[in-house]
Amino acid sequence: MKRRSFIKKAGIATAGVFSVPYILPSGRLFAATGSRIADHVVLCLFAGGVRNLESIQKIEGNLMPNTLLGNETVHPQIAAGMSALPLPFSAKLQTQGTLFKEFRYAAGSTGHFNAHSSVLTGRYNLVDVNLKQRPAYPTIFEYYRKHNSPSMSALNAWWISNSLGPYPALNYSDYPGYGAAFGANYFQPKSIISESSYEVMGNPKNFSTSELEKIKKIRTFCDNNFAKSYTSGDAGVTNPMEDAQRLEQFLKDSYTDALAGLYDNPWNSPSGMSGDMFNVFSAEKIIERFQPELLVVNMQDVDVGHTNFTSYCDNMRKADYAVAHLWQAIQSTPGMSNNTVMIVVPEHGRNEVPNTVLDAYGRYALDHTNDAMSREIFCLLVGPPGKIVQNQVISSIQGQTIDVVPSIAKILGFYSEIPGGMLEGMPLEQAFA
Repeated sequence: MKRRSFIKKAGIATAGVFSVPYILPSGRLFAATGSRIADHVVLCLFAGGVRNLESIQKIEGNLMPNTLLGNETVHPQIAAGMSALPLPFSAKLQTQGTLFKEFRYAAGSTGHFNAHSSVLTGRYNLVDVNLKQRPAYPTIFEYYRKHNSPSMSALNAWWISNSLGPYPALNYSDYPGYGAAFGANYFQPKSIISESSYEVMGNPKNFSTSELEKIKKIRTFCDNNFAKSYTSGDAGVTNPMEDAQRLEQFLKDSYTDALAGLYDNPWNSPSGMSGDMFNVFSAEKIIERFQPELLVVNMQDVDVGHTNFTSYCDNMRKADYAVAHLWQAIQSTPGMSNNTVMIVVPEHGRNEVPNTVLDAYGRYALDHTNDAMSREIFCLLVGPPGKIVQNQVISSIQGQTIDVVPSIAKILGFYSEIPGGMLEGMPLEQAFA
């Protein structure tokens, strides 16, 4: 597939000024100058490499019963290796939005970091991947914070990922005029609060036994976004004092709740909380406390597909449950209910031909090495009627990962403010009512 031509848009770049925005009595920040479709966007990177054969085409049965319509039975061989989960939610996400069944990650290597970068920057990276280098072009967080009027604080934009890989580098870019001043607050739940022991930063031996000292270190960790840039000398994302105090209190409360056992299995899942479920649970806590206008959460557990096909399928089903649980939490949150668009998209797919690794059920594992099927994915936009077209399925090959950033920019009202030539994609207009 040929690369998308650059989109020519009116508008000029303006110098961004980092300032504390005025907060309305309702708690919501002033909207952008453009017309908004909704005031909140939650992007779920259904990541780790999800093949359309197992997701959209349901070749093993419906592994995503909360997201997709269809028979909820699963191939007996796969079902035998699955963990117990609560029953599916009654309302399928597919009926509450627009499903692009043949979405594409059209260019660049099919590696997790590169593909994540295309979703978060709206551009394909065709050069060799340097995992220690930030993106060459701005991320959605930078566009959001710079091109709203007034500019948004980092407390209103969040990037949540698991601990695999250099994902903090996707928080902000090295692009002139953007950078750390417009990055989001980055949160890595397993690094802040260990899922097993809930010890701060996963290694209590490095810190004082004083709880206050632990909280200060957590605050520094979040404020400084790993305390360095991979390519420059800036200090990373910072929060104004008032926001930093709210952030500190949130982290302190999270730590206290974890010590009290409230993070043990908050969803009462029969098989416990997977890493993806724990990530989404942390996203829900951020939504409950801050009602951010832009939140991106990463899920990665299906990457076990390199060595265990059955676990790959099982983890896809857990991620499906987590996404539906997140949507229920959004609809239960004042200010976000009926005013949020959620986008669900994998970063890339997996190969058509399996590798040679067999799991306990005799199923061959799958890699992702740039074949055509590793570029085939789906994309789902869910939102309230009147904002997102309901129960729509687009079966033809339409849409690419580079269209996610323009779509978010249009939903939040600042698409026309982004300078021409910065984005390669375009908004997914078919999904907007």
